[in-house]
Amino acid sequence: MAFRRRSKSYPFFSQEFLIQNHADIVFSWVILILIGLMFETTAKTAILFIQPQYNISTMSADGEVTLYHYGWKDCATVLFYLCITIILHAVVQEYVLDKVNRRLHLSKSKNTKFNESGQLCVFYLVSSLWSLYVITTEGYILHPSSLWENYPHVHLRFHVKFFYLTQLAYWFHTLPELYFQKVRKEEIPRQLQYVSLYLLHILAAYLLNLTRVGLVLLFLQYLSEMGFHLSRLFYFIDENHHKMFEMWSIGFVLTRMITLTLMFLAVGFGLARSENQIRSHSLFLLLVLFMVCFTQSWLLWKFFRFQLSRTREMRLEQVARKRAAAKHQMQRTLKRDSVGHHENGLIKAENGTSPRLKKIKAP
Repeated sequence: MAFRRRSKSYPFFSQEFLIQNHADIVFSWVILILIGLMFETTAKTAILFIQPQYNISTMSADGEVTLYHYGWKDCATVLFYLCITIILHAVVQEYVLDKVNRRLHLSKSKNTKFNESGQLCVFYLVSSLWSLYVITTEGYILHPSSLWENYPHVHLRFHVKFFYLTQLAYWFHTLPELYFQKVRKEEIPRQLQYVSLYLLHILAAYLLNLTRVGLVLLFLQYLSEMGFHLSRLFYFIDENHHKMFEMWSIGFVLTRMITLTLMFLAVGFGLARSENQIRSHSLFLLLVLFMVCFTQSWLLWKFFRFQLSRTREMRLEQVARKRAAAKHQMQRTLKRDSVGHHENGLIKAENGTSPRLKKIKAP
């Protein structure tokens, strides 16, 4: 199963060979794990990678229900789906983004940004729909108080735990992709910054049993980020598309405000006053509240700073254009005054008289 067109062969286990064939190597490892399910001696080890662990069965009004909690075995599951994500990343790149890039003929810098936005758009779209489905199924929209009731939420349903494991797998997979995609050194700090923020917040929500609040916040964040990367994709296709960025700017600010409000309600009031609240968790909840508020404030500060610098640049460009237009108009006026101007096919001087010489009578 080849994901890349081979224009040149490289020695085995060389750096270029690994970069060019990384999806095929990972795909082979995934196949080995799946083959392990077929044999009784290796099935228990293989299932550790594929299926979420730490399940318990409890009785409810609807009958027997299987719930899950977290543990160190989740690392194996995250590793397996990290490899699945690498394969899907290569498929989207090869069969979608590369074909579009050949038609657009973008520069190298724009091509890198286009690939980044394309990959993130696919991920944000799938994750937004998935998180919306979970939120609707669990009834968090109709009953917002369920976000903090009966905290800590130690036991999770299958789709909630699987959602968090796949989220961790995706953001961890972006780290080796920096090497596989040969990202420029000046771009690496920026990408490491937002990847680290996502991993920090998702791990905090998963390990501190804040999965319900985390689901809603991830849905809002992914929806906002999808709007930005869609706007950037349309801009690369046609540079006249600027209105989508203006719509995204409004959505970005609203998302930050809703996130801050929800965190204060859920953590500051709901979780702190919960009957099952353990006092040892109070410090962690305050740290989470501070972390989220600091991140949202920092994002708002960066956003307004960028908008102010962009407005300043646009004003300078307008002033430069006006000066250039005035200078051009002045040059045209001077040229017309020195040469004269035409009227009804005849050359007229500045005072409107004909420049022909007058006849002088002989004395």
